[in-house]
Amino acid sequence: MRATKEDSIDVLHLSLESLARKIRAKQISPVEVTRQLLERIDSVDDDLNSYITVLYDEALAAASRAEREIIAGNVRGWLHGVPVGLKDIIYTDGVRTTMGSQIFQNYVPDHDATVVEKLKEAGAVVVGKLNTHQFAYGPTGDRSYFGPVRNPYDSTKISGGSSSGSAAAVASSLCYAALGTDTGGSVRIPASCCGIVGMKPTFGRISKYGIFPLSWSLDHVGPMTRTVEDNAIVLGALSGHDARDPYSVRRETEDFTRHLNQGIKGSVVGVPSSFYFENVEEEVRAMVNRAIEVFRDLGATIHEVEMPHSEEILAAQRVVLASEAFTVHEKRLRGQPEQFEEEVRDRLLIGEAIRAYEYIQAQQVKRLAVQAYSQALEEADVLVSPTTPVLPTDIGQREVNIGGYKEHVRSAFTRLTGATDLNGFPALSIRCGFSASGLPVGLQLVGKSFDEANLYRFGHTFELATSTPD
Repeated sequence: MRATKEDSIDVLHLSLESLARKIRAKQISPVEVTRQLLERIDSVDDDLNSYITVLYDEALAAASRAEREIIAGNVRGWLHGVPVGLKDIIYTDGVRTTMGSQIFQNYVPDHDATVVEKLKEAGAVVVGKLNTHQFAYGPTGDRSYFGPVRNPYDSTKISGGSSSGSAAAVASSLCYAALGTDTGGSVRIPASCCGIVGMKPTFGRISKYGIFPLSWSLDHVGPMTRTVEDNAIVLGALSGHDARDPYSVRRETEDFTRHLNQGIKGSVVGVPSSFYFENVEEEVRAMVNRAIEVFRDLGATIHEVEMPHSEEILAAQRVVLASEAFTVHEKRLRGQPEQFEEEVRDRLLIGEAIRAYEYIQAQQVKRLAVQAYSQALEEADVLVSPTTPVLPTDIGQREVNIGGYKEHVRSAFTRLTGATDLNGFPALSIRCGFSASGLPVGLQLVGKSFDEANLYRFGHTFELATSTPD
């Protein structure tokens, strides 16, 4: 099993599925792939800043173990020998987990998160811990104790957050897949900004045990990959009930790739008639409208759907998030306030002023959110919208002007993603084009609870119809 130096660029840019096939066929060595990937991290990541900790020795040891098992005929599955990365709020036994913060810069957990256990059981090679907006509390990815993550398409722009390093690393071929978390859009926003695929699965689909919380009732874990098929493969390895997570749900195991090649002819694509297309930059709107026409050309019916109460639902999600985030950090905010990044600290302190009745009212709106989206999805197989209403902004920028509508960057980036964190419905972001300046535009697909396989069907069909060589 070997991959030569001459093959390195092609190998590192393969999809996860293609790499896995070559590893299974013993055409590519997991050790050599991992070594080349580590060399690439060393050569390009100083500028990108996607990794906080790179596990050189541990990754090569895991790759060597995988190679021995595969040679012996003991193939564990699609992820066996495949290098992956982890957002640095996911606990790793014996490996520091910083939360992108000064407070935890030297924190070393004594156990693995459930998702890490599952990746290791699948034979994946964990190559490192990926940068994150401090405590995962920000959609820009430029407020980490370890510095901002830079967009692979323009180093002056944000990568999106909070799973900033995860998106940038996947887009830059510094791992074949990465895990992120999504509380207000933190998988989908950076996926959109970096032009990759990001899935926020149904709430409870993936265990959160061993992951530093931001908001207990809103946090989701999700896979980030370069292709839809790769994403479906990773979700299959991660999903499943976990008694250690009180929010985990019991579901039968699924093959999330099972509908990928069925096409979408005869299906119905729902386009929200309001809210999701309001105050959207023209280039983003044009790309998303073009994507909707692609679905029409592929045989889907385009149907306008009402999305009532959208503003109320988004406001409730923000109240729940602010209240729970403050609760997570309350003692540290009182005892170590100077060790929080200033913007993150100020945002956390907003939650202190929220009263109990306001929090309870916001939680009650969750029922309204479930009802509204369920009703819309009775009329359509999926709902489509922009993932974000704006293109990636400058690092440090904190206001956008959308045709005269001025908005805080944080509010703009989370405006179209927050609702599905409140109601727990699955949502997928895929790339649907590029701006004139070469920045990616994301398309969001929302589906019924536990209907991830169907979202992947739509995403994969669109990807095949629009893919061009990078």
